Amino acid sequence: MTYVVKTDLTEIVSRLGEEAKQFAGKTVILTGGRGFLGRYFLNVFAALNANVLEVPVRLIVLDNLITAGNYGSKSPGFDHMEFVVHDVIRPFSFDENVDYVIHAAGIASPFYYRAYPLETLGVAISGTQNMLDLAKKKGARFTFFSSSEIYGDPDPENIPIAESYRGNVSCQGPRACYDESKRIGETLCYIYHTRDGIKTNTIRPFNVFGPGMQENDYRVLPNFASRIKAGLPLNLYGSGLQTRTFSYITDAMVGFFLVVLKGVSGEAYNIGTPKPEVSMIDLVKTLQTISKREVTYNLIEYPASYPADEPMRRCPDIQKARLQLNFNPIVRLDDGLRRFLDWANTAFTGEP
Repeated sequence: MTYVVKTDLTEIVSRLGEEAKQFAGKTVILTGGRGFLGRYFLNVFAALNANVLEVPVRLIVLDNLITAGNYGSKSPGFDHMEFVVHDVIRPFSFDENVDYVIHAAGIASPFYYRAYPLETLGVAISGTQNMLDLAKKKGARFTFFSSSEIYGDPDPENIPIAESYRGNVSCQGPRACYDESKRIGETLCYIYHTRDGIKTNTIRPFNVFGPGMQENDYRVLPNFASRIKAGLPLNLYGSGLQTRTFSYITDAMVGFFLVVLKGVSGEAYNIGTPKPEVSMIDLVKTLQTISKREVTYNLIEYPASYPADEPMRRCPDIQKARLQLNFNPIVRLDDGLRRFLDWANTAFTGEP
């Protein structure tokens, strides 16, 4: 781990405080454990075992490694953790007690779900049902990682987007395999909660970024960081006027853990940072200031490998998480970008 990641872990564990002690002596099954968010979960649980929990939490980690890249060949190597190469599209058998199931497996990068549309559907639909069946059998709490993309391209009067917004999503199009599969995954959680009494929660993350993202992830900030290091112009798709809010990984992970630990059963939560909402052009200007380099950009058409039809705006209303979970993001965008660029300057090759 780099210095930035170590300080991130210290910050996350400190902010979780006494809440994290609920994991003492528990068993957690985590899917997607070698992805960006999954690896943070692993490290946070390891830090809790080392510094907080009197009785360690046991973690069973599943991943099929389809998009794990360089991280796929590296074992977590933590005590009280077992890694299993498994595709959750197939049922997973586990004979021992389970207290929490965190279903974070998924293909979230537009580049990759464009390349693996059926796999994207499968992990969010069949995979979710398989893990819900396991949670039902074990009497475990279940947390499903959905996406802010379930809202589609929202109407302006519904921004910031609250969890009650039903979405504006096409079932046919280059993003449909991801958007619609996440919506069905949420429906499955609703059915298992209302029909079977399973304690389910859904997390809708909004543009989480931080150290540990893969350089070839093809999402906006890894793309930008790699090209800045290489001294190349940044490529902005479409008009560059698309707006997003960005949530630094420490804020996001605190929110995720709060949902897992004390989310109201059956509820969905937006986890993100509501301000500032910035256009891609403004994001370039911010990165130029932070990197202290001359950063130029080109407006280009969407490449064939990247799905067009993206939402023009994405900005969360997090009032529900504030009130029910006491979730309060604190990392400013410029601070998060600075931490990310500092890490990427060391970790990335600059060969996008």
